Amino acid sequence: MISDIYPVVLAVLIVLASIISIKWSISISIVEIILGIIAGNLGLLEPESWMIYVASIGGMVLTFLAGTEVNPKLMKDNLKECLMIGVASFLISFVLVFIVCEYMLLWPLTSSLLVATALSETSIAIVYSIIIDKELSGKKIGTILMGSTFVTNICTAFALSALFMKPTLETLVFVIASIIILVFSYKYSDILFESQTFSMTSNQLELKYIFLLLVLLIFFATLGGGQALLPVFILGAILSKPFSHTNKNNMLKRLQTVAFTVITPIFFIVNGSKVSIPVIIGALGVFLLIFVVRQIGKFIGVYTIVKTSLSKYHMYITMVMSTGLTFGLVAASYGLNNNIISSHVYSILTGVLVLSAIIPSIIGNKYFAPTEEDLKE
Repeated sequence: MISDIYPVVLAVLIVLASIISIKWSISISIVEIILGIIAGNLGLLEPESWMIYVASIGGMVLTFLAGTEVNPKLMKDNLKECLMIGVASFLISFVLVFIVCEYMLLWPLTSSLLVATALSETSIAIVYSIIIDKELSGKKIGTILMGSTFVTNICTAFALSALFMKPTLETLVFVIASIIILVFSYKYSDILFESQTFSMTSNQLELKYIFLLLVLLIFFATLGGGQALLPVFILGAILSKPFSHTNKNNMLKRLQTVAFTVITPIFFIVNGSKVSIPVIIGALGVFLLIFVVRQIGKFIGVYTIVKTSLSKYHMYITMVMSTGLTFGLVAASYGLNNNIISSHVYSILTGVLVLSAIIPSIIGNKYFAPTEEDLKE
């Protein structure tokens, strides 16, 4: 059967993405997305159910790893900047995209609100990938980027919940279960991480424990009709100390090795394959309008704040905070599955999200990325 070749194609794309990334010094996540778009539109890759599930795990792993990048002290010292950047990043793009969809494109109110919500986020996955690629871990700029991204996505998640999700008993179960898991992780994870019996064995028990926590959060989120992104990010922040680069067990490096080898490449490639080029070409004017308005909203919201408070890195932070993908895809899928948006709008929305992950990343890394000398100051 032709579907038997899809896992082979996926494996080839993963290796090819690494070669291209190294050869031309392009962020590997961007290469993976582009290869996914090409393969999907050429009919070389049709994501199967297991690929979609692994991709969802990949998004959660990236979100967890992003949480581990939050330096509590730096976050506290720059809390005002993170809050201002995060809220402005969400609000301006949300308002502008909603106005365009509702009053210019004359889409239904619920569709306009869903699209505005999906496009207001900043991608945790892309931001984290950039932080790793540019070695910004532990630096002030890296913490501000992650903190601001977290605030933006809290706003997006709140908007999605308030506008569309109806609280149920299952939702309450999700909230309570998430709190229990997070409290348990905070209080008792060190027992495993510091154990001389179980720590740093060939069985990789610590990493299996992390995956168990992630799967539990995903399960309860699915049960409650919500999303696990925010509790997973908080879990990463809670465990940021034992997962620091200086930890004797080097857990962060080990988890990154596992994640970046297969799991996260599947996340980016599969999501890229969902972009329908024919649909986008057929609605090119609408596609470009929404993309441009979304990026203008992000630029205005972030630039006006970082220009004064973080003038040295203002353009780079603006570009990185203008990226979208992770939570936007979650919101888009929710809208499609609940008949809030059509498959046509979904394709346009997905295309805009993927393009917003690619263009700002390339511009920021090529023209505005801080140098090693800058980061030493």
